[in-house]
Amino acid sequence: MCNLYSVTTNIQAIRDLVKGFRVNEEAIGNFPPEPAIFPDNLAPIVRNFHGERELTKVRWGMPTSSFVQFKAAKVRAEKIQKKEGRALSEEEFKTLLEMEPDRGVTNVRNVGSKHWQRWLAPEFRCVVPFTSFSEFNKDAGGNIWFAFDDSRPLAFFAGIWAPQWTSVRKVKDGLVTTDLFAFLTTEPNDVVEPIHDKAMPVILTTPEEVETWLTAPWEEAKALQRPLPDGVLQIVRVGPKLDEVE
Repeated sequence: MCNLYSVTTNIQAIRDLVKGFRVNEEAIGNFPPEPAIFPDNLAPIVRNFHGERELTKVRWGMPTSSFVQFKAAKVRAEKIQKKEGRALSEEEFKTLLEMEPDRGVTNVRNVGSKHWQRWLAPEFRCVVPFTSFSEFNKDAGGNIWFAFDDSRPLAFFAGIWAPQWTSVRKVKDGLVTTDLFAFLTTEPNDVVEPIHDKAMPVILTTPEEVETWLTAPWEEAKALQRPLPDGVLQIVRVGPKLDEVE
């Protein structure tokens, strides 16, 4: 599971790979390098938005499924029942469920799930710029950073986004409404597999792949959920949580 990546590039480099987007300057600012992006952070994406493309920043972590949230709320209800010696009313459980914290889902694998299918149409697709990504492996030295080479050339994760989702991201903040995103994963290639044998992000490397992901019907776009060829990617840094090129 990829829960850490970096993007150290510029807007022109993104324009070279993605056609015709406008920049949400209020969200993007001067687009500083980000050597470490963690879950629940705001991160840059290029998304389909109201009939156009927009480079903006969105919170990383799509909504957790209602089934998972229900199970978590039920566990909490049982603890309350045990502590107070009474069962919660239907209205109390409804409130408990609404306020169940949801830290978000950063990586999406099972696109056959009904939970994800609502966001697979082109209007909910996005591409997520990155220059390196990390998988954690304690035995291999900690954070293992992957890129195409030491220069960290730009590429994109294939992502999806959800508009104006209301949930409790952090208990101290209560209910918040915000746009959310995550990116797809697939089987690892031979470079990633020894470090993380379960998955790697779905990576797009050409303008044609980006265009297909952002515009094509799902039956065509889903073919992009595949690992990079073997031999592609390198380990470029080991250990730190920040990919700062020295």
